[in-house]
Formats: sequence, C-alpha cells, structure tokens
Amino acid sequence: MSDNPRSFQEIDISVAGPYRQELSEVWLRMVMKAALAEALPKSEPVQVGLVVTDDETVRELNRRFRGLDEVTDVLSFSASHSGHWAGEIQEARQEALEPEDAVAFPFALPLGEPSPLGEVIISFPQTQRQAQERNGPVEQELALLIVHGVLHLVGYDHMEPEDEAEMQAKERSALAEVSQVEAGIE
Repeated sequence: MSDNPRSFQEIDISVAGPYRQELSEVWLRMVMKAALAEALPKSEPVQVGLVVTDDETVRELNRRFRGLDEVTDVLSFSASHSGHWAGEIQEARQEALEPEDAVAFPFALPLGEPSPLGEVIISFPQTQRQAQERNGPVEQELALLIVHGVLHLVGYDHMEPEDEAEMQAKERSALAEVSQVEAGIE
C-alpha cells in the first residue's frame, strides 16, 4: 500500500457499450486524476464515478433530476455540494428530505473507505457534436467535460463572472496537466 493519498482515490468508470471501442479507460482515468488533483489540492481520498453514455440516458437524467427535458453535455451529481446546476426539482426534493430543523449527521463509512464525491455523467454523442462545432478533437472536448464535471462535484460553478473565471482557470490548469502527461513531460 502506498503512502500517497492519491492511491486512495477510487475512480469507477462506466462506458456504454457503443463507445467502449472509441474510448480508453486508461486515458479516462488519467483525465479524472488530473481533474481530481485540481479540484482537491490536498489529495483527499474520495470515491468518484464517471459514466460516458448516450443522449437518451443523459436527457432522462436531466429531466428527472433537473426538470429540463433536453440533452446536455455533462451532469454532475455531488454527494455533498448543491448548486444552481441542481435544478428546481432537485432543490425541492432536497428541501423535502432535509427540513430546516433537521439535525444533520454524517453517513457512516467502513474504516479506511474514501468519502463519496459524486458522479459525472457525460453524453458522448453531445461531446462529439460539440467537438465538431469547435473544430477540435473529441478527446479535448471530453477532457474538458470531465474536468468541468469534477469541479462541479466539489462546489465550483459559473453563474457569476468571477466564479466562471475561477472555474475556467482550474479547467485550464487540469487540461495542461493532461497534455503534459500525454506528451510524457510529467
């Protein structure tokens, strides 16, 4: 067992069948690690999931949890942070589950188990369309969406200009790390 806390980061990756041939799980894991390094500078041990799926799945999740019946590129379901991206339906459900006078207590995890961070869900067809619109590589668009989703998991948002600038700076930093690893510069 390593002394490096990053070794305690559990990254679960699920790629829908039609996209398994197009995507490398090793590459997806490397991007997730770069995103986590930027999002959690203290290398906190966490559990996080990444799902790469189709438009229909993302649309249904978006409709069900955010009240938006449309395809989007990335959804982030944080275990501990809510935000404007949660949508009105999610806020209403959260209020119903947690009345103002309720006493909060932490969920018990087995000893040594990393805390759940949440899950990032990406529509691969939407990723491909956006890459084509921007005349860029699909991998670059996908890496951006992974980083963007992870940053939402820890509470970053882009509703205000200063928050957007901070989030974009973190995205650029994580993507630079991905580029360095890909180039073997690390």
